[in-house]
Amino acid sequence: MSIDLAATEARARLTRSAAFASIAMALFLLALKAWATWRTGSTAMLGSLADTGLDLVASCATLWGVWFAAQPADAEHRFGHGKAEALAAIFQVMLIVVSATAILFRAVSRLASGADTSAANDGIVVSLIAIAATFVLLWWQRRVIRGTGSVAIKADNVHYQSDLLLNLAVIAALVLDQYLGFAQADPLFGIAIAAWLMWGAWRAASEAIDQLLDREWPEEKRQRFVEIAAKHPELSNLHDLRTRTSGAHDFVQFHVDLPGGMTVGEAHEVIERVEEDLCHHFPDMELLIHIDPEGHVDEPDNPLVEEDEFAKLDKEA
Repeated sequence: MSIDLAATEARARLTRSAAFASIAMALFLLALKAWATWRTGSTAMLGSLADTGLDLVASCATLWGVWFAAQPADAEHRFGHGKAEALAAIFQVMLIVVSATAILFRAVSRLASGADTSAANDGIVVSLIAIAATFVLLWWQRRVIRGTGSVAIKADNVHYQSDLLLNLAVIAALVLDQYLGFAQADPLFGIAIAAWLMWGAWRAASEAIDQLLDREWPEEKRQRFVEIAAKHPELSNLHDLRTRTSGAHDFVQFHVDLPGGMTVGEAHEVIERVEEDLCHHFPDMELLIHIDPEGHVDEPDNPLVEEDEFAKLDKEA
């Protein structure tokens, strides 16, 4: 059973709207923070500016990723283009690492030289405006993520979540430096920002890499799938279950035993009912079921051949 193209197009519109919103927000914040960096000379503000600049590039990559991933399967890409989202996410991660490295270098240099900041009020006001604007974008991105599961939008969302902390860090650094006389606060916060960006890059990379390497579903999701399949009494010995995710789409295949005396037409009707039910519970899934006659043994020496998933359920019950 294949993926619903109408539903795919609806998801594509949502993901594109989130990508365009990210680009517009990045352009607005870039101009605002460039002015604030010029006014304050703050390393923390510079770090926030650099992060926003890379957010702009990353958001453009996200737009490409979600647009390309939404293209329907074709003769050269029979499984669709969903992994474009994971590639866009990896590109974003690379940019984050470059940004964090540059910020760390500048912060350490500034810590050694002891340079001062100025015009703290301007930097604080700009950071507060950026925080308010970012909250609006995060709200919309989370709505899109709930509706699509887009890994590229998730990675973009991580960027802007970190922006909230970056802007708070800038405010704290400027207050400590300008009003409390702690001159080293600005570069120290710059170092903390760089570390936070590195951590965010690691988290954002994990899911994208899992998709690119066709990692199996989480155990809880696999278990739920098997439990729903087990509600069909016509099926027995569900084995060789294979699952993966590409972009917003899931791909599943498994072997199942049916009585050897069934006609092809009868077996087809059973599998059609099973596919319809499973795809109802797991929308955006492409499902392939292979029928084995009862008693058939699949390559006993193959280490990847899995035991009966229904038997596992009985053991755990």
